[in-house]
Amino acid sequence: MKLAATLFDMDGLLIDSEVLWHEAEVEIFAELGVDVAITSGRTTKGMFVSEVVEYWYARHPWVGIGTQDVVERLLDRVAFLVETRGVLLPGAVDALDLAARYGPVALASSTPLELIERCLAHFSLRDRFASVHSAEHEPYGKPHPAVFLSAASSLEVAPPACLVFEDSSAGVLAAKAARMSVVAVPSADDRGEAAFALADLVLDSLEELREDWMAERYQRPAPRARHEVT
Repeated sequence: MKLAATLFDMDGLLIDSEVLWHEAEVEIFAELGVDVAITSGRTTKGMFVSEVVEYWYARHPWVGIGTQDVVERLLDRVAFLVETRGVLLPGAVDALDLAARYGPVALASSTPLELIERCLAHFSLRDRFASVHSAEHEPYGKPHPAVFLSAASSLEVAPPACLVFEDSSAGVLAAKAARMSVVAVPSADDRGEAAFALADLVLDSLEELREDWMAERYQRPAPRARHEVT
């Protein structure tokens, strides 16, 4: 089946925010007596934020504040860090432009919708997506495929005709569970994870994405997006 639509993750793929998420987690959980700084990276990468909080609470329960309050603290801190220090990752805008030439583009992230919208507005990316989806509105987060299936449905495209761009192993597993093709762009620290072997293509950076690779897999290109400069 030829591809007809493209779904993008956000954190760690389009925005260099994974390090900011880790920084926020280290700060907030340290206030609760939980030392997550000893991990080499985000153990909970790709999980929904409430699942991250529950993950650490189950291992190092704290007192004095509810898990939902911790979630809100984390989201506020991440938003501040993104808006003050966040940057788009190399090749992100070009990849969005290229995907838009081959059909509709949607965003499907584990990040709560309010923070997604805040990040997209900050980087002036919102109007590049036909629809935006958060796993907070699904019964399960990644590696469950729900958020990708919802995104495909919103575009009226069958799941096997979708290509997903992901940076996390949980995201790759979710996309494959949805019967979608996957381009994985893992960080150097994560590249050895077994899930990335399931991807149809593994890149070190979105800058490596080639138009001929896309052209072989998609239906005929759509008219050039208005974002592109000719």
